[in-house]
Amino acid sequence: MPAALDVPANGAASGQPSFGVRARTPFSGVVLGIDPSLRGTGLALIEFAVGRQPILLRCQTVKVHVKLPMAVALGEIHRAVAAFLDAAKDVRHVALEQTIFVQNFQTAQILGAARGAAISAAALREKPVFEYAPLRVKQAVVGAGRASKEQMARTVMALLGHGRTLALDEADAAGVALCHAFTWRE
Repeated sequence: MPAALDVPANGAASGQPSFGVRARTPFSGVVLGIDPSLRGTGLALIEFAVGRQPILLRCQTVKVHVKLPMAVALGEIHRAVAAFLDAAKDVRHVALEQTIFVQNFQTAQILGAARGAAISAAALREKPVFEYAPLRVKQAVVGAGRASKEQMARTVMALLGHGRTLALDEADAAGVALCHAFTWRE
């Protein structure tokens, strides 16, 4: 039995077999990328449109002094994410990096708390949240899962056509947003 053919709206068969797999629809909209950390959370707001290079709208590193208590740091992370989402009403999705494997249990708890502060700000504004492993982010953006932070930053700046050097946390946040848009499936 011959393979089914894709038939476009104009009725002309394309000659390509159709196996029930739909073509990927490019992501369109604004994504808030987040690289969570207790003392240096990266935030990057990127706009994506079909046929156009992604545009970095805004980025920031939420720096919290090491002498301030953890509760204050978490409050600052929540407040910064909320401010980004409130200022840009058209944010479609929030994408953040998952916690990396750490051998220290206390470090894992702290990273989890920072992620929770960011996620709660998005959840309270009813924004869908997507999480990506660091390896997947690097593969989607750089093409190599073991890329350095510096290599990631250079690639992100090249993809965005951005002139100024981004802080590493901001570049990582932008990388998460780019990964989301590059791998998005409707």
